[in-house]
Amino acid sequence: MSIAITGATGNLGNLVIQELLEENPKEKIAAIVRNVEKAKEQLPGTIEIRYGDYSSYDSLVKAFQGIKKLLFISSPSTDDMERVIQHATVVKAARDAEVGRIYYTSFSNADHSTIPLAKLHLATEAAIKVSGLTYTFIRNPLYTEVFINPSLNQSIASGKLIANVGDGKLNTTSRTDLAMATAALLSQNGSQNEIIDLASSTPWSYEDLAVTLSEVSGKQVTYKAVSNEEAVQYFIDSGLPKPAAEFTASMNHAIANGDIEKPGTDIKNLIKKEASLKDLVTNALANR
Repeated sequence: MSIAITGATGNLGNLVIQELLEENPKEKIAAIVRNVEKAKEQLPGTIEIRYGDYSSYDSLVKAFQGIKKLLFISSPSTDDMERVIQHATVVKAARDAEVGRIYYTSFSNADHSTIPLAKLHLATEAAIKVSGLTYTFIRNPLYTEVFINPSLNQSIASGKLIANVGDGKLNTTSRTDLAMATAALLSQNGSQNEIIDLASSTPWSYEDLAVTLSEVSGKQVTYKAVSNEEAVQYFIDSGLPKPAAEFTASMNHAIANGDIEKPGTDIKNLIKKEASLKDLVTNALANR
């Protein structure tokens, strides 16, 4: 088997499979999933479906047999301690199954980021280095969809885009662009033990977003910068649970301090064209 993808029924994993098959319909792909029945319903019949749970070492060793390239998509758990343990289990299983090369979806600028999840990804990168596996760290930025999604219709209705990001820039990339770049990496035989950062080459600001929302919707939208405390209350009033509101405000504060403003260069070498801010906003508003 040539390529295996963990988390294959998730948004990113599914998109990567689509991109690989579009490039080479005969590509031999194994989908490593927890829910086999869901995978059978969701994935093309040419995909080999294997059961594997990040918390079950034995299931992963079995699932990884004969795999040359393993795309390890990070755990969706919201408990970072649990994720550290799960990730260590995946890496140990990949080592013991003698996987040829591991491709891990890490975090952009992880060495310097102050966003808490960067620590998790650095820990996983360290585990992979210790394992002795040949690796490619695919350092993904925050998904554009976290910020640009159908909820922006509320901002259009009120005429205000409210956040505590100050004038910070965001180097986010859409899942579709990340999937295209990841599929390209899996189709190549790159250098051993490489780090690829897929941050957007064109970071954007909330001022840019407000202007684009106005252009696409035909209604005037202005950006209103607020304090961290005001942002937490705004997010709670918008329906977020308090812990989620506090986490979002904390992440935005890091953005305001320039944490994710550094543009990337690698993605331009892997895909033909990055989605523009206008394209992303147009698509998000159409999927209300």
